[in-house]
Amino acid sequence: MSRRKTTRGGALARVLALVVVLALVAALAWGWRDFTRFTAAPMQVTAAGQSIDIGRGTSFKEIVRELRRRGFTHAAPFAWRLLAERMHVTGRLHAGEYALPVGITPTRLLDNMAKGKVLQRDFTIVDGWTFHEMLQALQQAPKLKHDSVGLDDATIMQRIGAAGEAPEGRFLPETYAYVKGDTDLDVLKRSHEAMVKMLARLWPQRAENLPLATPYDALILASIVEKETGRADEREKIAGVFVRRLQKHMLLQTDPSVIYGMGANYHGNIRKVDLTTDTPYNTYTRPGLPPTPIALPGKPAIEAALHPADGTALYFVARGDGTHVFADTLQEQNHNVACYQLKRCP
Repeated sequence: MSRRKTTRGGALARVLALVVVLALVAALAWGWRDFTRFTAAPMQVTAAGQSIDIGRGTSFKEIVRELRRRGFTHAAPFAWRLLAERMHVTGRLHAGEYALPVGITPTRLLDNMAKGKVLQRDFTIVDGWTFHEMLQALQQAPKLKHDSVGLDDATIMQRIGAAGEAPEGRFLPETYAYVKGDTDLDVLKRSHEAMVKMLARLWPQRAENLPLATPYDALILASIVEKETGRADEREKIAGVFVRRLQKHMLLQTDPSVIYGMGANYHGNIRKVDLTTDTPYNTYTRPGLPPTPIALPGKPAIEAALHPADGTALYFVARGDGTHVFADTLQEQNHNVACYQLKRCP
């Protein structure tokens, strides 16, 4: 009888053991399925523009804690640790700011951190901005150190390695990427170097017999073209007008240069007295090019200054719709002014 009970007891134990093993296997399978789902499922990022900033010396545990605190993940720290071990990135995560776009997965985030793919932001310098308009925009750029604040123009140029240069026109309008920790002087230096390289490349390819002695002269003329028109189909025509006027030793008589010379005295309307009040930038009272550019010219305006359109026009006037009408003689110009500006068309 005892032997039968023993046999039955052993069988029951084996069944129980099997049940436990199967339960463990099921639990492990369930857990693995959940873990696999966690690694590939989007994190709880519900709005664009989110990021996480990882300081130097931040531990993996602290990173996960911050993600959980901000509600980007509800997964247990153990799951994150297991994923990092599986990816072989534990202890290899770089400091920096990382983007958290909607739809990012834990695997993608850890991969970005391991490769140091920090968040890049863009700052765009707009064609035709003045130097000080560019500085004002830079001061609004997020996550950028504003080291230029309080510095005068000469000191800024010295800090970026361009001591002695007037800043206007020296920076190439383009989009520049930066990361947290960069300074506005870093962006300015890169933009200045980009303009230097572009002028060095384009100047040797210029048209023949231009009344421009140096690349800086081309930059000055390009800035005038930039401010006179934003239309791609007119840049070369307007550059041609100014080139012919320089060749004939005529006054350039360009309003944007006068306005630039007025500085804070310009209030949105240029008057006759402004055209006769002499400043270094008044091209109605002084011959030749102004002493510096009057804005930051983009590449198309520089190319137009170096490759002006052929023709005979010496004048132009705005139609009022963004385009201009050109004239060969002063008589034609006066007629066009009366028609398009004074609205006295015959």
